[in-house]
Amino acid sequence: MKKKILSLLLCMMMVVSLAVGCGTKTENTQTNETSNGSNGEVTLTLWSIATESDAFHPAYTKAIADFEAANPGVKIVHETFENQSYKTKIKSAVAANELPDIFYTWGGGFSKPFVESGKVLALDDYFTEYKDELPEAALTNVKFDGKLYGSTYTTPLSAIFYNKKMFEENGVKVPTNWDEFIAACKTFKEKGITPIGISAKDTWVIAMTHDNLVLKSAGPEKVAAALTKSGQTYNDPDFIAASAKLRELIDMGAYSEGSAGLSNDEASAMFYNGDVAMFITGSWMAGSLQTDPENPEDFDVFPFPAVGGNGKATDFMGGATDSFMVNASTPNPDIAAKAAFELARSISKYAYLDGAGVAAWKVDYDDSSVNPITKKIAGFASEATSFTIWYDTLMEAEDAGEYLALLQELYMGNISPEDFAAAMANQLEQ
Repeated sequence: MKKKILSLLLCMMMVVSLAVGCGTKTENTQTNETSNGSNGEVTLTLWSIATESDAFHPAYTKAIADFEAANPGVKIVHETFENQSYKTKIKSAVAANELPDIFYTWGGGFSKPFVESGKVLALDDYFTEYKDELPEAALTNVKFDGKLYGSTYTTPLSAIFYNKKMFEENGVKVPTNWDEFIAACKTFKEKGITPIGISAKDTWVIAMTHDNLVLKSAGPEKVAAALTKSGQTYNDPDFIAASAKLRELIDMGAYSEGSAGLSNDEASAMFYNGDVAMFITGSWMAGSLQTDPENPEDFDVFPFPAVGGNGKATDFMGGATDSFMVNASTPNPDIAAKAAFELARSISKYAYLDGAGVAAWKVDYDDSSVNPITKKIAGFASEATSFTIWYDTLMEAEDAGEYLALLQELYMGNISPEDFAAAMANQLEQ
């Protein structure tokens, strides 16, 4: 009898054990499904350079909120990084297979190695739904070998922002050519005012001026041919003349003292505070000018002037390159691709309404509230005869890194314009 009872107890324990085992297995299966996005909440990680101090940050925040509201169960974790350090981080992430689901990047040569390494998802099949809202022309710099790998959201361009009040009080006219620009700088210098703010620590800020000088000297065809290694040497009189003009500004004391130690944020703050009269940067500054200075109405913008040579005043550095790409290894490719397009569409709208950037997507909403500086820049874009994306974006990553290093040496006076052109030619011939 005792043996029967003992046997019965053992059987019952086995049944309970099996039931618990089955229950545990089911729970694990559900957990795996949730993490893979097939059941429950899907979490997508997005990397960008839209830090809290960036003019695009509010647009990102609104766009993410809209997407999450329209897609219940989807959560977007937005991680931001400073511009210069991000360029290193994203390259390292590609090499280490540690990309987030969606990542901000620049089109052209900067992202070409990412695509060639097979780390980026092709988006052609997903673009079909949005092709009536996003012009093909805005996607030129995110297409490689005929396939689409990114979704752009703005058409930035370089321009010269200036303090209208300082110009008027000192009898300085808005320059329309290089000679007038130099004359304006000399007038400010004579009155004890620093003409131009700049960061030589964040080298891309120097490039904003240098790239424009080369474009307006050599013209868009020669610049593109040289930087993409298409039969044009960089050791060319037009390129040397452009670098010499940068040295002209430096040697005359046009830039703020201590620029070698200033970050872009610090240099920009000097402009907002009225310590310098002008600042040469991308169109995104239009948004910051509505919030950062005490008197936004004191500021305005004009195109970088013609300098003589092959370029025109209507040739602009810039174009649609700011984009989202999708990690080819994301466990949720469909929702990540959808997010890449829909976030881009919303950011295009909100950033334009905020005055942070010129919309790349179709403007099918009331834009009467857009600030006059951004509208003026949109006018520059609509009348442009050409767009040439910035050097460090158009060139391949290795060439871009060497360019920025050489440019800093040129700015500091360690090499001459001739040495700079020769070194660039050598780099691009490798």
